[in-house]
Amino acid sequence: MEHLSIHDHQHGPPPPGMMPQPPQHPGGPVPQGMMPPGLGRPPQPQQLPAQMFTTAAQLLDLTDKKLLISLRDGRKLIGILRSWDQFANLVLQSTKERIFVPPVLSEKEPTGIFADIDRGTFLVRGENVLLLGEIDLDKDDDAPPGYQLADIKMVEKLARERKKEEKVKEKKKTKMLGKEGFEGENLGEMPLI
Repeated sequence: MEHLSIHDHQHGPPPPGMMPQPPQHPGGPVPQGMMPPGLGRPPQPQQLPAQMFTTAAQLLDLTDKKLLISLRDGRKLIGILRSWDQFANLVLQSTKERIFVPPVLSEKEPTGIFADIDRGTFLVRGENVLLLGEIDLDKDDDAPPGYQLADIKMVEKLARERKKEEKVKEKKKTKMLGKEGFEGENLGEMPLI
């Protein structure tokens, strides 16, 4: 297979300034039949393999490493990347879902809480991945800064309550913006009564 670059010309003469000058023969110009091969073209730049430009190929370096993955719906997963495909669908092993409840800012020493829920082997559709990164194994056992490990049931309950509060706030904000003429996502479907 021939490797082409943007400097290759398939049809017509090359643009002015791109035509290399033939080497001078001791007795004058080199006759046309004696031109060394390859002199009619500029030197070829190094070609990068096509897979270097695909997102999924970047996952090759992360295979068999522990990752933190943030999903579009807000969930955070921690697991070992075992497999992936061209759509960046991921297979995670020993997966834990980490639930965070941020600290209340009105307290003197704000400290958030978190809990991990074992999920086992987990398949993540590539389009749902918002962000992913490798976990430093030296700091893996440490709690995230500003957070303490807590009981799973308590963290889930607080997270649900906070989510409800945020949903109510967002709905009020969306209604106010809608009355002012701003149209957010799905606002056209929501009644402003």
